[in-house]
Amino acid sequence: MKETSSISDAELTIMKIIWKNPNITANKIIEQLSDKTKWKPNTVKTLINRLLKKNVIGFNKEGKEYFYYAVVQEESYINAESNSFLNKIFNGSVISMVLNFVDNKKLSKNEIKELKDILNKNRE
Repeated sequence: MKETSSISDAELTIMKIIWKNPNITANKIIEQLSDKTKWKPNTVKTLINRLLKKNVIGFNKEGKEYFYYAVVQEESYINAESNSFLNKIFNGSVISMVLNFVDNKKLSKNEIKELKDILNKNRE
């Protein structure tokens, strides 16, 4: 796994666009962010360069255009971050995490039922 834990929230915003749109140009990323952020084009390009330096994205050059793609896949990133969170906050205990959410009423009755169904399926 690359340096996924060092991806900032702003960089993650860029990554989400690249994961959904492999081989995307900086201008297209800027365009997609225009409604969501007030970032200037140079800010977006700086974030892209940081991701390149971290080797979590790569690029192909065609003429004068650079097309960016993910080196670290979204699923790998989610798994690494989930494990990091679980280890850091709950000492690696899934049970402690689930109990925390249940005890603090952060799960609805329907979500608890869904969890039970998932657990029962995994038992089989």
